[in-house]
Amino acid sequence: MIADVMARLQSKVPALNNRIYGAADFANLMRTNTLPKQTPSAYVLGLGLQGGQSEAGAGFYTQLFDRAIAVVLTFKSYDATADRILDDIEGLLDQVIVAIAGWGPNDEVGVFRLARGNLVTMKAGTVIYQIDFNIKDQLRITP
Repeated sequence: MIADVMARLQSKVPALNNRIYGAADFANLMRTNTLPKQTPSAYVLGLGLQGGQSEAGAGFYTQLFDRAIAVVLTFKSYDATADRILDDIEGLLDQVIVAIAGWGPNDEVGVFRLARGNLVTMKAGTVIYQIDFNIKDQLRITP
């Protein structure tokens, strides 16, 4: 699913063209305490699962659950005030939300919905903003 979200961003958000990465690249940035070479950049991360209603009977088990993903955006913010930076990136935030919310990969039960977005940090000349999305899915198990 992460690859599907990355492909969707690549096709729908031109400002992120060829600057969309996965969890390994984000972990490397954190490990080395470095900044991305080009911004804006996006990192698509899996955030986990949240179980929902379940049902068992007639030789099967089903359970609805939510999958959560994050799109972490990085921006260079040299020579700008906090308010101006957030104004400048608002358009890109909107583009990412419009690209993902209401859309789902073909094999999923639901579509992505916006969960939240928040400013993670603003230091060392970089702004990091995280947008979280959830999508409903279903477990179907037959013994």
